[in-house]
Amino acid sequence: MLSIIKRLLKLAGKDAYRIRLGFLFSFLGSIFQSMPLISVFYILREIDRGQGEGGNIQFSVIWLCLTLLVIGVLGNMIFRYLLSRFQSGTGYDIFAKQRLVVGNLLKRVPMGYFSEKNLGKITSAITTDMTFVETYAMHLLDKVVNGYIEATLFSVIMLLFDWRIGLIFLGAVVIAAIVYRYLQHRGKELAPKRQAAQAGLVSSVLEYIQGMAVVKAFHMTESSSQRIHSSFEKSRMANFKMEKTLIPIVTIYDFIFKIASCLILFVVPYLALHGSITVSVMLMFLVASFTIFSSIENMGGVTVMVRMMEASLDRVENIKNVQIIDEHGKDIKLECYDIKFKDVSFSYGNREVIHDVSFTIPQNTVTAVVGPSGGGKTTLCSLIARFWDVQKGEVQVGGVNVKEITCDSLLKNISIVFQKVYLFNDTVFNNIRFGRPDATYEQVVEAGKRACCHDFIMDLENGYDTVIREGGSSLSGGEKQRISIARAILKDAPIVILDEATASIDPENERDIQKAIEELTQGKTRIVIAHRLTTIQNADQILVVNSGRIAQRGTHTELMQHEGIYRNFWDIRQKAANWTL
Repeated sequence: MLSIIKRLLKLAGKDAYRIRLGFLFSFLGSIFQSMPLISVFYILREIDRGQGEGGNIQFSVIWLCLTLLVIGVLGNMIFRYLLSRFQSGTGYDIFAKQRLVVGNLLKRVPMGYFSEKNLGKITSAITTDMTFVETYAMHLLDKVVNGYIEATLFSVIMLLFDWRIGLIFLGAVVIAAIVYRYLQHRGKELAPKRQAAQAGLVSSVLEYIQGMAVVKAFHMTESSSQRIHSSFEKSRMANFKMEKTLIPIVTIYDFIFKIASCLILFVVPYLALHGSITVSVMLMFLVASFTIFSSIENMGGVTVMVRMMEASLDRVENIKNVQIIDEHGKDIKLECYDIKFKDVSFSYGNREVIHDVSFTIPQNTVTAVVGPSGGGKTTLCSLIARFWDVQKGEVQVGGVNVKEITCDSLLKNISIVFQKVYLFNDTVFNNIRFGRPDATYEQVVEAGKRACCHDFIMDLENGYDTVIREGGSSLSGGEKQRISIARAILKDAPIVILDEATASIDPENERDIQKAIEELTQGKTRIVIAHRLTTIQNADQILVVNSGRIAQRGTHTELMQHEGIYRNFWDIRQKAANWTL
């Protein structure tokens, strides 16, 4: 239990002092909480003494008891307030910062980490796990720490008043501690399985929602539903097994204190009848027997949640401990923007997809990358942006190996327009200026005009302030593509990578966008992945990629003079252009 307190203190960083102050306030609150019981003891002792002496209770004792009662209530209220003030909201502050830490970290890991296998784990850790811990961490810590404090405090008080009752109290605490330890062990064993089932459920739900169009198109609703139902069932069974295993142990834990309370209720009158204790002490013990174990009992009820919290923290820590791609990188300001591949080989897992590739892209030139699907075109461009690191050879930008540069300092020099566009659930304005947060409204509008998307944006309900649905689902493919081009135009980076940037553009706008791209990428190092060969005829060089190798290179004119993949592609495209229905 102490280990999780240490983990939370470490996670809190500079906010750890607030948690420590919370422990202090919890301790002081427990002391003040015991004052009403002490005042009851004094008044009972005075009643006992008054009856023995045949006199009345002294008025000063009544005032003392009343004062203790008021001080106890007020002190407990004050320190409970301070506990809430310093500790309760700390969980939200801690995990607001932790989400930013994880977000910044995920920008620096290889893209392969975001596989389908990990997506559910990442989503579950950042949402479900972090939300669970930030909501309950401080509340659970208070109960656990308060339980330890009150167990110690009441043990001392009981022993001071009567060692026999103190031994009953200590005996119950010791036996309960043994059961509690076993409860923690079982909880630690089951909680990770429960959290893993939860992550699997999240992954299945994501897959089900994202693939809904395919499911419907191929009439696979029944089989797809079976898979997600299976995930729900696994999650249900993991939760049920946890409850079924731990509830009997928690019941035994609580039962120990009930037996101890009953034992105190039996022993105390017996001791009073034999003159071992006074009536006032007896009455105090009888009253106390109903309340002294309450905080310790609460510890048993929260153990399951503490173990779940520990499993959640493990999952968050696993993400934070992932190997980052630029751990040893430096912030380097590039002096030039030529790109060079030197004997580069790259594998996805055990499958090598780029084989000993070498080429150079001079600064301020246009290089087109063409070839069959799956040949490695997009992978080559991803290696330039350092979405992955090569296993062999070097990728250099501006004469610097990209492995020596931090991802941020590298990517600020690169604008990328992907074939599969993703827009955020935000305004059109913020989506366009995503790569340049300090851009003015006028600059955003100018970029929109040059990307030929200004007119349709102004036709939207709120123009540039219109909120786009997640992923850009409220826009057509061509509209999303043009907004992404506007985003790249606004960033104005010296290196531009266009991955089929006009793939979703209708023929009426394609010429305008091509013209805008040509004008706005003059003087930049541009890499274009293209299937429409007519768009790259004027490229300074064309790289023909096939099966992870450079099969051909040259200008359009040079490549057309020789038999090969490029010329075959061109002939096929020309024939396809003449097709009619």
